[in-house]
Amino acid sequence: MNFLRGVMGGPSAGPQPSGADTIQKLCDRVASSTLLDDRRDAVRALKSLSKKYRLEVGIQAMEHLIHVLQTDRSDSEIIGYALDTLYNVISNDLEEEEQEENSAKQVDDLGSQFTEIFIKQQENVTLLLTLVEEFDFHVRWPGVKLLTSLLKQQGPQVQQIILVSPMGVSRLMDLLADSREVIRNDGVLLLQQLTKSNAAIQKIVAFENAFERLLDIITEEGNSDGGIVVEDCLLLLQNLLKNNNSNQNFFKEGSYIQRMKPWFEVGDDNCGWSAQKVTNLHLMLQLVRVLVSPTNPPGATSSCQKAMFHCGLLQQLCTILMATGVPADILTETINTVSEVIRGCQTNQDYFASVNAPSNPPRPAIVVLLMSMVNERQPFVLRCAVLYCFQCFLYKNQKGQGEIVSTLLPSTIDGNSVSAGQLLCGGLFSTDSLSNWCAAVALAHALQENATLKEQLLRVQLATSIGNPPVSLLQQCTNILSQGSKVQTRVGLLMLLCTWLSNCSIAVTHFLHNPANVPFLTGQIAENLGEEEQLVQGLCALLLGISIYYNDNSLENYRKEKLKQLIEKRIGRENFIEKLGFISKHELYSRAAQKPQPSFSSPDHMMFDHEFTKLVKELEGVISKAIYKSSEEDKKEEEVKKTLEQHDNIVTHYKKVIREQDQELEELKQRINTLTSQNEQLQATVTQQVSQIQQHKDQYNLLKVQLGKDTQHHNSHSDTFQINGIQTEEVSKLKEELEEWKNKHELLQGQLKEKDSVIEKLNSSQLEMGTTEQSSQTNKFGGLEHNNELQKELEMLRSQIQLQSAEISKLQMENQKLQVMNAAADPALGDSGTTAATSSELEARLEQEIKELKSEVQALSEEKEALKQHLDSSSSTVAILQDEKSKLQREVAESKKEQDDLLVLLADQDQKISALKIKLKDLGVPVEDEDDTESGDQGDEDEDGDEEEQD
Repeated sequence: MNFLRGVMGGPSAGPQPSGADTIQKLCDRVASSTLLDDRRDAVRALKSLSKKYRLEVGIQAMEHLIHVLQTDRSDSEIIGYALDTLYNVISNDLEEEEQEENSAKQVDDLGSQFTEIFIKQQENVTLLLTLVEEFDFHVRWPGVKLLTSLLKQQGPQVQQIILVSPMGVSRLMDLLADSREVIRNDGVLLLQQLTKSNAAIQKIVAFENAFERLLDIITEEGNSDGGIVVEDCLLLLQNLLKNNNSNQNFFKEGSYIQRMKPWFEVGDDNCGWSAQKVTNLHLMLQLVRVLVSPTNPPGATSSCQKAMFHCGLLQQLCTILMATGVPADILTETINTVSEVIRGCQTNQDYFASVNAPSNPPRPAIVVLLMSMVNERQPFVLRCAVLYCFQCFLYKNQKGQGEIVSTLLPSTIDGNSVSAGQLLCGGLFSTDSLSNWCAAVALAHALQENATLKEQLLRVQLATSIGNPPVSLLQQCTNILSQGSKVQTRVGLLMLLCTWLSNCSIAVTHFLHNPANVPFLTGQIAENLGEEEQLVQGLCALLLGISIYYNDNSLENYRKEKLKQLIEKRIGRENFIEKLGFISKHELYSRAAQKPQPSFSSPDHMMFDHEFTKLVKELEGVISKAIYKSSEEDKKEEEVKKTLEQHDNIVTHYKKVIREQDQELEELKQRINTLTSQNEQLQATVTQQVSQIQQHKDQYNLLKVQLGKDTQHHNSHSDTFQINGIQTEEVSKLKEELEEWKNKHELLQGQLKEKDSVIEKLNSSQLEMGTTEQSSQTNKFGGLEHNNELQKELEMLRSQIQLQSAEISKLQMENQKLQVMNAAADPALGDSGTTAATSSELEARLEQEIKELKSEVQALSEEKEALKQHLDSSSSTVAILQDEKSKLQREVAESKKEQDDLLVLLADQDQKISALKIKLKDLGVPVEDEDDTESGDQGDEDEDGDEEEQD
């Protein structure tokens, strides 16, 4: 009652208002009436008074209304009235519009206090969950609204009650499946309140298939063109995914990222976007950023980035980025979204580098964005978004850093087109301080953790004015710094120089080589300036400290020890350390260190970059130590540094080797997987073929059994070979080979006989020639013994018989001519001289012919030896063929024997079949006539016999 008095404002003086009396009477009717109709009418009256007399109804009727919910559940109408009344009492939404500003706080407290009374008994919330399960519209809808209001007023307490209630969250998830859109939409609002800042409930809702249902609703409502229902679903999805790694992984593994791509399909005509569409698309972009936020675990962010690239979501976002007519706030959020999708992901960064704007000629998207960044007429938030996009493009992207720096080098500058390097230099030295700062930070990110590019950037030369020699970029930065420009410009240039000189001894040497730089820094640090200049002093101290810490002592006048002595004399060590500490103590430094995205309330607050804050945190301590170190300690430190560098080089080498081995191992694993899959496919094929072979064997055996009777009428020779497993084609092939060898043998025998006959003819011809020569010129030829030797050799000849016969015939004709001449000659001395001359001439010709015959005989002897060898090989071949023939004859005999055994078996089978037929006839079963069967079989035998005769 003390609480109620506090709400009422203490004990009331004077008579109660008429409304309070009416409410009291109605409460009495609800409590005491036995008729349901009377109680229903009383609750309806309380509902109508609850908006105007919210306090009185809440104090007097809440207990009675809860009792109605417990006892009258069978009547949906009275339950609906009771729920509506409780909603009017607890909810602040209805009264906030009517209350004045000074009483707004009192209204909030009133709803919260009534909620606390209601949930004090946890059974009330459990009862409400049960009522929400009812399908009746008049019960379910007010129950959903009441539970939503309870969660708004006392969220954590109600969440805990629902969480411990059996199936509490699951019962509320059924609201998304309700076919009535009003209940479904209010169910989305209820789940929004339920899932706020409660990871346990978020996980339960996600695993109750919430992602699938919400994405279906968004698709049904028209994606970004949908109404406020799409907005509510997107807000609920943000609740489920933001800072919840488990749900993010579940969202990615469920392939829900792919379903986000249609959200960002915009047409060519982007004019006249409705406010709701802008809101929806803005929330959709924020949902993408939730999945790839830099604050998420790196592994989860990387996997989501890869999924967005493979499904085409990144490509769709780049299309919006380069489209015309897109509202400015959507364009800004799209740039921020693309930034985080590509941040630290090499594949996505490479794709973004290849995107071109639809201009003539086409320009890279990076160049177009940088043009907006250095343009002071563009909105501030858009310029910040472009800077963030450029930073994310270069984050852990040495390839992209090299491409940006290469556009500044003399050998790669293209005078016909604007490059990223030219835009950065233009912004770095423009009159707009914000452009100076953005360009300096962007260029610093191009050098981040890349010592090679820091050295290459020293080669950049700038033409300051006509007629003057070019100066280096480093010198130009220090010149502008010493001219006393705006604080924002100097801060940007100092951050660039600190990033450039850190971990690069060559850049430090170039910086110290200019004799004006060190005096300028010491002068800035030593002065006592205002608060605005303290930040510049701290950065000057950091730059001077970097020049000491990374000094390789190559310049005699600016060795580490001399610079320390200079600080001691001109500034003082304590004062130097104090000025160095101004950086980390600055408020803007703390804001920039919180997250990578540059977010500033105004351009004046744009001072620090997130990556630079990491550098300050890393170097502040080591520079402080380096200032107090002696020369001996510096030497030891140098030795340690060299050792560490050597160790780092070794580690880098082994990392490279390990990386290469990992790649080889991955390739081998892929090959093993490929071979394993091929092996599995082949094994499956072999298994399938084995099963088919087994089936064919089974079918063959079955057919063999079924057709056993027909097989006895087949050709006995072919059956024998089939039974023994020898195919008919193989037998015929062997027969053909045997016939071929027989033909060859007969042919060789014929050739031998022919050669023998030729030799006999030659011998007889030679004998005739010898007889003729002896009868004509006995005294002239003394080589008879030699002719006998020739006859022995001629017995061995086998060829060229016709040629020898022709020559012998020619000699015979000449001999006959000589005989005629001798018979007709005169016995005178002169005639005898002529005859002698003719005889000597004939003798010379005969000797020449004999020599020719000897050579021919020798050639024929050699040919005879070759024929002998061929005859021997033919004889061995014939012997082999005879062996093969004998083997075949033995196999045929064995086959005939097996055939005889099979015929015996078939005869026994026929006898058994005949006996069975007789039994079947005795039993009265009709049986096929044997004569018909035998006639058919006889016809088959006749056909087989004809085929054998043809063969």
